Amino acid sequence: MNSSNNLHIQLEGIGKKFGSEWIFRNLNLNLAPGDKLVVLGGNGSGKSTLLQIISGYVLPNAGKVILKTGDHIEENENYKDQLSIATPYLELIEDYTLTELISHCAVYKPFLNNLSAQEIIEIAELKHTENKHIKNYSSGMKQRVKLVLAILADCPLLLLDEPASNLDKNAIDWYNQLINKYASHKTIVVCSNSVKEEFGFCTKELNVADHK
Repeated sequence: MNSSNNLHIQLEGIGKKFGSEWIFRNLNLNLAPGDKLVVLGGNGSGKSTLLQIISGYVLPNAGKVILKTGDHIEENENYKDQLSIATPYLELIEDYTLTELISHCAVYKPFLNNLSAQEIIEIAELKHTENKHIKNYSSGMKQRVKLVLAILADCPLLLLDEPASNLDKNAIDWYNQLINKYASHKTIVVCSNSVKEEFGFCTKELNVADHK
């Protein structure tokens, strides 16, 4: 397994508004390699927007995000190479089977230790559905797919938005085991509505409401 991580993340005076309303502002944050942060807030608080700003997908109205690999500052267009993400609004390619989807994702981003599609399917505990199209998966099975693709991607930053969504107790236990086994070296940011089972491994906390 590739356990290297020398990615530093700095948020300097970040602010985001929709129309004339600031969702959050003057937000400063420093994450060292391997830090585990939970971002807390209710629905509509802006935590998902903050996650998208960290990913480089959404630009802030104020401040800046800096991703540094060692002493090298990453350009925004290169952020995608440094991170993987699983969110409720992320759409899977539903006309693919699970095997096809994993093979497709591997073209754009390698998996840890060059895990094969079959190995990933077994880790996901979805061997019995490997030839079924994703569109025929239950919501819980789709969430397993999103999580396994993100957690097993070979990159230093893992962004998770409400990762326990649609998971039963056994699947939440599986998710935490996956984090412990495959992502302990990664920098992780989890957005949560205070569902403690999805961020128990986090040692840092940020509440978006404190930056209104």
